[in-house]
Amino acid sequence: MARDDNRGGRRNQRDETPEFADRLVAINRVSKTVKGGKRFGFAALVVVGDQRGRVGFGKGKAKEVPEAIRKATESAKRNMIRVPLRDGRTLHHDVHGRHGAGKVIMRTAPQGTGIIAGGPMRAVFEMLGVQDVVAKSNGSQNPYAMIRATLNGLINESSPRSVAQRRGKKVADILPKRDEAPEASAQVSEEA
Repeated sequence: MARDDNRGGRRNQRDETPEFADRLVAINRVSKTVKGGKRFGFAALVVVGDQRGRVGFGKGKAKEVPEAIRKATESAKRNMIRVPLRDGRTLHHDVHGRHGAGKVIMRTAPQGTGIIAGGPMRAVFEMLGVQDVVAKSNGSQNPYAMIRATLNGLINESSPRSVAQRRGKKVADILPKRDEAPEASAQVSEEA
């Protein structure tokens, strides 16, 4: 009897992992020309994330919309990246991302700003768990290019802890002192 309860142990452990939220970004009707005419199908673009610093995207094609979405979701779950977030709400520093003709700029924002970003980028930030960010797309408006450019920028995001570890220093040595920052900016404005 105990064996029945333990059956499929690995599969059950995998299902208990934190549930991911997903967002359908785009769905396209695609056609394939064959000898007898055209065969129509659907291509889906889905963004998946745990809203705590992990995000991924995937695409899937099938004859029916639900099957295309399912394939895209599975693909997105396999291709997730981890992004360090400051205070669990915004980026650590400003980043630029690029993929093909898609160019994006992402800037940190103070608390209460919200997500200021266009369609596909907004889906990525919501699934990532970012609450405050200002983002702009300057290149292609193609959702595939925009999402890839956004993820390209997010991959280059680094936390002070990772930078300190890479340089062999302490986090306090890398971050500017809070007391010194206003004085330094005041001196610059006096000189100008």
